[in-house]
Order: sequence, then C-alpha cells, then structure tokens
Amino acid sequence: MSSNAASSTVGGGGSGEPSSGVRRTSKRPKYSKFTQQELPACKPILTPRWVILTFLVAGVVFIPLGVICLFASQGVVEIVDRYDTDCIPPSSRNNMVAYIQGEGDKICNRTITVTKAMKRPVYVYYQLENFYQNHRRYVKSRNDAQLRNPRDERDVKTCAPEDNVGGEPIVPCGLVAWSLFNDTYSFSRNSQQIPVNKKDISWKSDRENKFGKNVFPKNFQTGAPIGGGKLDTNKSLSEQEDLIVWMRTAALPTFRKLYGKIETDLNAGDTIVVVLKNNYNTYSFNGQKKLVLSTTSWLGGRNDFLGIAYLTVGSICLFLAVTFAVLYLVKPRQLGDPSYLSWNRSAGGLQ
Repeated sequence: MSSNAASSTVGGGGSGEPSSGVRRTSKRPKYSKFTQQELPACKPILTPRWVILTFLVAGVVFIPLGVICLFASQGVVEIVDRYDTDCIPPSSRNNMVAYIQGEGDKICNRTITVTKAMKRPVYVYYQLENFYQNHRRYVKSRNDAQLRNPRDERDVKTCAPEDNVGGEPIVPCGLVAWSLFNDTYSFSRNSQQIPVNKKDISWKSDRENKFGKNVFPKNFQTGAPIGGGKLDTNKSLSEQEDLIVWMRTAALPTFRKLYGKIETDLNAGDTIVVVLKNNYNTYSFNGQKKLVLSTTSWLGGRNDFLGIAYLTVGSICLFLAVTFAVLYLVKPRQLGDPSYLSWNRSAGGLQ
C-alpha cells in the first residue's frame, strides 16, 4: 500500500475532515464579563497617607465609643449575693447533698443592703455556676414538637431518660425540663412586701411560637428521682414563663436567668429582707447559686467587655497611625519605586 493511501485511510478520508458521526464537545464556558472576570472593579491603592488616615479615623471613632459604653456599663447598679453555702445549716455542711435531698422546707433569710439608688424596674436574676447546660446529651434531651402541639405528646424518643412514667409520656419531656430551677425568692422592705412581677420575663417569640397554648403538663416530676421544680397542670406551657426562660439553654457554665422584675424604686441605704427557699441541688456537682438584683442601661446589663474592646482596638489603631506617620515623615519613599524590587537590590541583577 502506498503512503498516500495509508494516510487517507488513517485520516478517515482524503479531505482530512472528521466523520460526520463524531461530535466534538468543548469545555470552554460561555463568554460573559462575569465568567471572564472583566466586570468593573474598584482597586484602591493603599498609599501611606490612606493607611495613616484610616487608622487615625478608626482610633478617633472607637476610643470615644469605648468610653461611652464603659460609662453606660458602670452606671448599672448591681447587687450579687451568693447563698448556696450560707443557707445550709452548719450542722449539715459536711453532707450538703443529703440535706438538700431531704424532706422539709429549706427556708433561708438573707439581708441585702442597697448601696446606691436603683430605679425601677429592678431585674431579679438567679445565677448558676459550674452548670453545663450546653452538654450535648443534655441539650438534645427534649422535643420541641411536643412543646408546641398536643398531637405530638407521645413523641418522646429524643427525651430519654425522662421520657415516660409507667408507659405514659411525660409532658414536657427531657432532661432540660426535668432540671427546672425551683428556688423561690420573696422580698420585703420595712416589713412591707415588695411584689415581684413574673409576667413577660420570657421572649415573646418563645411564648407564641415554641410553647403551645393548648399543651398542658402531664406526668411531670411524678417519678423518681425528682429533678427540679414542678409545673401547674392547669396552666398551658405558654403561660409557664419560668419554664420558658429555663428551656432557653445557656452556652456557658456560668449564666443568669431572669426570675422577675421589681416595679418599684429601691433607695440607697434600704435594707431588703429576702426569704428564699433553697430547693435546687447544685451541691452534687459543686455548683454555686447567687441572687442578683440589677438595673439596666441603654446597652443592657452590666458588661464592661464592649467598652474595653472599643478602647483596646481604638488605642491600637491610634498607635499604628502615629507610628506610620512618624516613619513616613522621617524616612519617606516614592510610591512604586522599582529600586525596591528584589532583583534590583542585588549588585549583579541576580540573587
């Protein structure tokens, strides 16, 4: 066979064109300015003046903001009283767990002195420490569908070990509800009772969307062991705001939850007598309990972190602005000077 004939056979024909049955596919994307990255773009050049000005503006803005936030936080009046150990009789402090699990009312009287005037409303919190509500098994031991709808009351598969009693479902089920905080506080001043408003202490969205108005407690805290507080079986879950507040689990082992609001002013020098029932067991895990009375500011409760953060960032920016300005004035250099390129610094043009 001649070379011409061989080339014609391999090429599929004398013309050199591919056969009509073979279809070429291209992976080239459809052309557009977006796919080819040809859209208009702003590419600012960070000149020394722009960098210095940016740091200077950030410092000038952040430092006053930090001072304002810090003053707002310092303006919050807060009284914290730890009572978990003091409310155990001295004779029972060698075995506090046995005392708290025993029968009888564990009433404890505390005296609080108001050091600075507290304008209403005064918020009453309980604070727990070393309580890990963020534990994986603890957080998962609940059923949100059961809290919303009575038709799901038997869906307790995620609530173990607090899922049923004698084959009947617990409503609300799970460890979170089972461990409901149940210490109580009452306040008096000059032998006159100070009422505590416990309405609207929970999130409105929780009351309306997460807890059903036709869901009522069933078989709750009827089996052993008893974890915490009990619920009123005649009230729907959406009305039991202590439960709603507790069910919003905390992210850290030290947390506060709202107990109620005092709708009257407390004057400096007032002596508040607190009668509390020390029911909640934090002694099994070396936890702590504290009663907190606090006012608020436009930033919320007392928290110095935001102010300190603004002051720190603003001070760093101001320091960098001054440092760069001094370097720019003492040893300026031309923008885009090619002599600073690495291959121009070496003597022979090579590294």
